[in-house]
Amino acid sequence: MRRAVCPGSFDPIHKGHIEVIARAAGLFDEVIVAVSTNYSKTYRFTLNERLELAKTTFSALSGIVVAPMGEGLLSEFCHARGVSAIVKGLRSSSDFDYELPMATMNRQLSGVETVFLPGDSRYVHLSSTLIKEIHTLGGDVSDYVPRAVLRRLQGDVGPDIRPVTVVQKKKWE
Repeated sequence: MRRAVCPGSFDPIHKGHIEVIARAAGLFDEVIVAVSTNYSKTYRFTLNERLELAKTTFSALSGIVVAPMGEGLLSEFCHARGVSAIVKGLRSSSDFDYELPMATMNRQLSGVETVFLPGDSRYVHLSSTLIKEIHTLGGDVSDYVPRAVLRRLQGDVGPDIRPVTVVQKKKWE
């Protein structure tokens, strides 16, 4: 079985992610969507929410499995699951410059190859960070995220913009 992994934090998952993962599913027998946690990032959704959103999004596609990446190196995750390739979507040459050293290191650590798929031109401008920012500022992200994410975001009250009530401190006598 040819098995690949598509790693990412997916906070939130968007149509650019979906397009690359769906194409990877056409190249491999099984694609593991490995939802990771980068402790240097601030997340909108918890790990469990991100896993749930990814599972809902890919439930109709065969050959795609969603799993938490857990602690440790991606190369170790791949080795433990018999993964032969890491699939990464590229939006621009700067993505390639960022991903190439990691691809080389993963190959040296565990023999796993990295396959780069160019992102579809409809989605190369998308990033999870940009989607969160647009949503937080009241913009419409419905064209860029799957229905499950949109429903979750619409249930989100967003930033607290209620007026602040200032309570006067009592003067000490």
